[in-house]
Amino acid sequence: MFKRRTLVALAATALLAAAPAFAQFADRTIKFTNGVNEDHPVGVGVKKMQEILAAKTGGKMKIVAFWGGAAGGDLPATQALRAGTQEMVCTSSSPLVGIVKELGAFDLPFLFASEKEADAVLDGPAGAYFNKKLEEAGLVNLAYWENGFRNLTNSKRPVAKVEDFDGVKLRVMQNNIFLDTFKTLGTNAVPMAFGEVFTALETKTIDGQENPFVTIETSKFNEVQKYLSVTRHAYTPFLILYSKKLWDTLNPQEQAVLREAAIEGQKVQRAANRSLNEKSLVTLKTKGMTVNEVTPAEQKRMFEKVKPVYEKNVPTIGAEAVNVVLEALKKSRGG
Repeated sequence: MFKRRTLVALAATALLAAAPAFAQFADRTIKFTNGVNEDHPVGVGVKKMQEILAAKTGGKMKIVAFWGGAAGGDLPATQALRAGTQEMVCTSSSPLVGIVKELGAFDLPFLFASEKEADAVLDGPAGAYFNKKLEEAGLVNLAYWENGFRNLTNSKRPVAKVEDFDGVKLRVMQNNIFLDTFKTLGTNAVPMAFGEVFTALETKTIDGQENPFVTIETSKFNEVQKYLSVTRHAYTPFLILYSKKLWDTLNPQEQAVLREAAIEGQKVQRAANRSLNEKSLVTLKTKGMTVNEVTPAEQKRMFEKVKPVYEKNVPTIGAEAVNVVLEALKKSRGG
């Protein structure tokens, strides 16, 4: 009996101790939007964030996620953050160049050679440089997650060398740097919204497109594309953004727990993305796509060919931003 009373007393003491620990957190429901579906690796990252917030705030701070663009596109959501009418969005860097021009640095072709390089740049001083630019635009970046490396598919031929790009009618994102890159490589580059791509490939209005392996698989492009070339021509990060206006209303403990949740989410999201990309590549092979790797020597030739894209776009992006990334890359390569 005494032992039971002691346990009850201890439990009561623990509860009383826990109450002040969570007192610094207000009840908050945080709206989080993004364009991908919940089964995307971003879903794994968000789940981890939700777990961290539940544990660290006693369930007071909650993330409510809206998937697949159900609450609108990435750009309108980002503008809502700047206005202070929404808390969070997960978006890739490419749609934000109209808000923070320096983010165009991540659209430059053949910038990163590996995920390890990308992590070193984004998680170091270079990433902090872009975070400062985002903050000036009314956006707080909690962590860099991963969209990933983009690769080329088409219905004409394997693209193994620079010359193989010639004459391929290729869909590209509605983004000037991507347009310049693929025109310079010799393709007939066509800017097109993503939702139109499958039908355009099926009807042979275009020959090819470029995206990460996961997107190629989940979009079933293998049904309308024969060749997959592992070009790794661009790497795109995801950004976990919070409204600066609303961020400034949080206390330091609330801010700290959100940053911690985003970093923990980053770890599992990146790991899941990389694992799923490998699985998607295997699946695409088994579904009949002809896959070819581009050799380092040919990749170097491709990079040489697109150097004018750097020269043309650096003034728009800002030489400082590009140099920050290039210096960080040099350091990560031991240069």
